[in-house]
Amino acid sequence: MAALAAVMPAAAQTSRGDGIEGRVDRLEREMRAVQRKVFPGGAGQTIEPQIIAPQQLQAPPGQPATSAVADLNARVSAVESQLSQMTGQIEQGQYRLRQLEEAFNAYRRATDARLKVLEAGAAPAEAEEPVTGAVRPGPARPAVGGPATPTVNVDRPKSEDPAEDGYIYGYRLWQAKQYDKAIPELRAVVQKYPKHRRASYSQNLLGRTLLDQGKPALAATAFFESYQKMPNGERAPDSLYYLAQALVKMKKPASEVCKVYDELTQVYGDRLSEAMKMDVATGRSASKCK
Repeated sequence: MAALAAVMPAAAQTSRGDGIEGRVDRLEREMRAVQRKVFPGGAGQTIEPQIIAPQQLQAPPGQPATSAVADLNARVSAVESQLSQMTGQIEQGQYRLRQLEEAFNAYRRATDARLKVLEAGAAPAEAEEPVTGAVRPGPARPAVGGPATPTVNVDRPKSEDPAEDGYIYGYRLWQAKQYDKAIPELRAVVQKYPKHRRASYSQNLLGRTLLDQGKPALAATAFFESYQKMPNGERAPDSLYYLAQALVKMKKPASEVCKVYDELTQVYGDRLSEAMKMDVATGRSASKCK
């Protein structure tokens, strides 16, 4: 009986240790799953748990082995804390994106009627004439009852990369201020080649073209879609910056403009050029952002 009484506490302690080991393994698997979602490419970006398994020391005879359970409890607490911190960071980023999405869904609903009117009254684009130069002045066409208005012939590039050619051609049309022709060319690049690097360029330039046309509401939608659909695109930061400019043109509250500037600096702060940082600082000052 005395021997049985001595064995039972040790067996109970082993059972507790196995249960805590199972919790540790489960939590560590969950944290690795979160890491794979946050850093799908790996590339050395994963966060190793700052937990060191205790060394198994042989307890002297006659002393109860209570340190193993205490160490396992410490490991469980550390893993739970780290997993909670990573989950909180993910939820914070998703919340910021949801805020912008909700705001611009409201803008879309408000401008749907205007879009239909503009599309119904849009004139078909003129057929392009073959030219040899990139951008060169063409013959003047006199307007009825007014002075002659010079036109510009724009060269369409031809290479083995149609997405590159489409963007360059749209850019040249934008440079020549032929906005009505530039818009369908830029939209075509985004629709046909959404995975090409020039899709981000074309969507951003589409917004700038609409902004130059005096259509800030349509431009805001284009800029927001550039950020929403291509957040890793090379022109995503520029689109957020010009989105703020479009909101200013729309006379939106300063709080909405500042929210866009905040998103820009939080998401792309390390990618902004010095010139962009100065422009953002000027914009924040003009809108009295805190």
